[in-house]
Amino acid sequence: MKKLLLCFLVFLVGSVGATPKFVPKSELKPDEFQRRTALVIGQVLESFHYTKPEINDELSAMAFDRYLETLDANRAFFTQVDIRQLDHYRDEFDDSLHNGLLDPAYTIFKHFRDKVENRIAFAVSLVRFNDFDFSLDETYQIDREKAPWATDDFVLDDLWRKRVKNDVLSLRLSGETKDIEKKLIRRYENIRNRVQQMTSADIFQAFVNAVTLSIEPHTTYMSPRSSENFDIGMRLSLQGIGAVLRGKDEYTEVVKTVIGGPAARSGKIKSGDRIVGVAQGDKGEMLDVIGWRLDDVVDKIRGPKGSTVRLQVLPKGEDSGRTKELALVRDQIKLEDSAAKSDVIEVDNLKLGVIEIPGFYRDFSGAASGTDDFRSTTRDVRELLTKLEAEKVNGIIIDLRQNGGGSLTEATELTGLFIDKGPVVQVKDSNGNVELERDQDPGIAYRGPLMVLVDRNSASASEIFAGAMQDYQRALIVGEPTFGKGTVQTLVDLQRYLRTEKDLGRLRLTMAQFFRVQGDSTQHRGVIPDVVFPTSFGAKEHGERALEHALPWASIEPAIRPRPTIFPIEKLRAISEQRIQQDPGFAFLIDQEKRIAELRDLKVLSLKESVRQAELDQREEEQLESLNRLRAYRGLGALESLDEQEELADQDKDPEGIKKIMLEEAARVMSDWIVNQPVIAASESQALFR
Repeated sequence: MKKLLLCFLVFLVGSVGATPKFVPKSELKPDEFQRRTALVIGQVLESFHYTKPEINDELSAMAFDRYLETLDANRAFFTQVDIRQLDHYRDEFDDSLHNGLLDPAYTIFKHFRDKVENRIAFAVSLVRFNDFDFSLDETYQIDREKAPWATDDFVLDDLWRKRVKNDVLSLRLSGETKDIEKKLIRRYENIRNRVQQMTSADIFQAFVNAVTLSIEPHTTYMSPRSSENFDIGMRLSLQGIGAVLRGKDEYTEVVKTVIGGPAARSGKIKSGDRIVGVAQGDKGEMLDVIGWRLDDVVDKIRGPKGSTVRLQVLPKGEDSGRTKELALVRDQIKLEDSAAKSDVIEVDNLKLGVIEIPGFYRDFSGAASGTDDFRSTTRDVRELLTKLEAEKVNGIIIDLRQNGGGSLTEATELTGLFIDKGPVVQVKDSNGNVELERDQDPGIAYRGPLMVLVDRNSASASEIFAGAMQDYQRALIVGEPTFGKGTVQTLVDLQRYLRTEKDLGRLRLTMAQFFRVQGDSTQHRGVIPDVVFPTSFGAKEHGERALEHALPWASIEPAIRPRPTIFPIEKLRAISEQRIQQDPGFAFLIDQEKRIAELRDLKVLSLKESVRQAELDQREEEQLESLNRLRAYRGLGALESLDEQEELADQDKDPEGIKKIMLEEAARVMSDWIVNQPVIAASESQALFR
């Protein structure tokens, strides 16, 4: 996994303060508060982190490597000569936290800044004075994360010559033939400017995170400015385009879109896409934002409600040059789009209810004030269950796809709608103490056949609910293995440890782990469905299992006795697998997964224009053929180009019914279960297990 440069997440609702200016090197030094903050962070990590890490030379070596990779993720600036010169700092990062002597991180950064300034000057000269020959049979290695550091500056010269040539070729292939020189010079200067604008606080944050992320991936330090951005994102997350971004290498990457926001409603921007250009209104100039600070990209994307922002997007995995442009109207996220909703579908003469839950939401202030009608997931789902039972459905599917979690209270109470009462999840803290979260409310809101549909993005609270339903044998779980995030974080305000009014930032600290009532963790593995869809092969490079230093799967003592299965799982799997092999919808999804995997594994690009153009044409032709096969299955006419599909998507967010493919198969699995096997009602299964 590529390292993040000053890794933090920001909702697209804006940042604070003026755009940072050039920072003189003389100002790049730790202050007394940073030294004292480092001491506190070291003590908090060793005392309160879930793993109780020992900050020693072994961790220091990992943090040193991570810090270098944070600065130079694609190994484009440092050489082996530089690494040898800096290697004596390898065992000093732990000492920096123990004694507050932070000079190694700042010395390394200043050396890095010199390297960036020299490299960018070289790249600009290449753009201005070289006439590239695109008929030569050359290649460029686009992913150097695992490559050895260049032996010396002469080797880097050739790497940068090929990089600049590739950037020129990519713009030519994307149809941007005007002002290529001007655009690339601005792009490279943005890379230099981003580094020159990094402050002492930025360096301190990067250093601390090199240590914390070498422990596990969810413990991070946020500087005062990052903390303020985070708070603004939380407070104003209901306004903007509704997406979460992060800086990754020189790109601004979409982490996720927020249900109900303009980005999610458009259906055109997805997790993993990279924003490479931003323009204002219908006719504003498209600014190339590759190499920009994340804060500055956010500033360009934010704006007043009702205004238009145009984004130029490089799709996930695509590095060959094809981008797409989309226009979004900034708007307030519609709560009704974020709330649970229901539908009824018919399969094999059965009526099945579907309840889609985008997130586990709860109006905590309303609940605390005693308001009778405060909004919550459980309350909304209870009403939807009553409505669906009135329509005499034969079974209900709870759709948790793309549900990233939310309130633990809601996950617990929602589970209580389907079981009588009992433990829902176990929470183990750093001292080994285990606390049970229980459903205290006796009674069952719905006793009929129940299924939970999950995918690789179902995380946290979704995994708690799905895991409990599986452990109690109350619902059949279908779909893809879930995200696998089974840890609990808290925000530690560092200011209170030093008794000062100065804002010192916050530490996001992993302090506990979730365990299912049968004793298994949701960490790393996630929840494995009873019926796994074949698209799950792409989930191996996704979620917790793809993160460096992620905590491993573990187990503790169960809180309930094992439940014998009440589902004919093997038979349902066999019928589903046979049906999916003939399903054009799943053939399309599998084709998509294979294309993404191929692009992800692509490390080298041809610099011969005719070869690159042919590769692009072939990929687009294969993608169009796959899409047209799906359209034929849906009874729709064939398209002549992918651009036509983009135009149709403006009128119908899912013209080919791609989002329905998994749901349709889930419904058929439920039909197989109901029609071919006797169903044990919830009340009967509860009695069996007492």
